[in-house]
Amino acid sequence: MSAIRESDIAEGRRDFLAWRDKAKAQEMTSSKDEERLSINPDLPRQQIAMAIRYSLHMLEIKAPGQGVEVRVSPWAAVKILEGPASDPHNLTPPDVIELEPDVWLRMATGITSWREEKEVGRISAVGERDDLSELLPLV
Repeated sequence: MSAIRESDIAEGRRDFLAWRDKAKAQEMTSSKDEERLSINPDLPRQQIAMAIRYSLHMLEIKAPGQGVEVRVSPWAAVKILEGPASDPHNLTPPDVIELEPDVWLRMATGITSWREEKEVGRISAVGERDDLSELLPLV
């Protein structure tokens, strides 16, 4: 199941780009790398949700499969990349990555990298395929 309804894709794209543009504006005014790691534009909750759903949808397109579950709570989770899927008794695949919304959007838009966020402990990843650095940023 997709992270976003087909009828919401245009709105999600708009909200994703709005988040990116506001984040880039904040990035231009930050003087330290540590400040980039806390960029989180103030947008209405619904816009953030749509931005996340859209970006996870783009990740699904970029890396189809059932082997890794990427969760951005509370808005969406997607399964990506080829590999062992979940068994019939456990719907969670062997590899799971959990991210906070601001962390995900920073990486998806290229504000920060997987390595930067991982180094400061903002990524929870379990399994052999616990690194999305090759797939990010999405734009």
